[in-house]
Amino acid sequence: MDDTVAITLFRHGLTEGNRKRMYMGWNDSPLCKEAIQQLSTYQFNKETYDIFVSSDLKRCLSTINLLFPHVDPLTLRELREINFGIFQGKTYEELKERKEYQQWLNNMLTYSPPGGENFSQFTKRVEKGWNRLVDTMVQQDYRKAFIVTHGGVIRYLLDKLSPCEKEFWEWEILHGTGYVLTFNWNQLRRGAHCISLQEVPLTGSEPG
Repeated sequence: MDDTVAITLFRHGLTEGNRKRMYMGWNDSPLCKEAIQQLSTYQFNKETYDIFVSSDLKRCLSTINLLFPHVDPLTLRELREINFGIFQGKTYEELKERKEYQQWLNNMLTYSPPGGENFSQFTKRVEKGWNRLVDTMVQQDYRKAFIVTHGGVIRYLLDKLSPCEKEFWEWEILHGTGYVLTFNWNQLRRGAHCISLQEVPLTGSEPG
């Protein structure tokens, strides 16, 4: 029996807040018109996947509904973007003179923006969500998963699971794109690096 498991990590479509270069975090913003048009042209085959997963934020749920109409995704709150607290809904220009913002830029690992979370808290939360997904896939013998989530979540998972030697911020994940991570069962259970990594084409066609 085939021992491989493929998990697609797909970033939600561009939102109005993204276009204004706001820190979105747990705030939500509707997909922009261009994103809706773009995502509607993608031609993923629903029958290819055993499970569909989404962050519970509307921009991700809207994206997965455009890609796969009528599916009922497993929603995982743990796969939300990092919580930027009082920085959410604001741009760099609006924040650059604030003391709390400078403190955060200088120490993202342990400094939590007021009302938000630091990077360590964020990664522990994402790990919990990832482990929930893996447990479900193992229990149900699911071989292919499609996940719609956020840029920060995907960067962290690639940093942890990809064989490529890249830093967190070196991963470029455009809105409406993503990566397919292929594992064998043993690697997936152990949290080891994936066997292969492939970009999801901009056309939305199935990877070979």
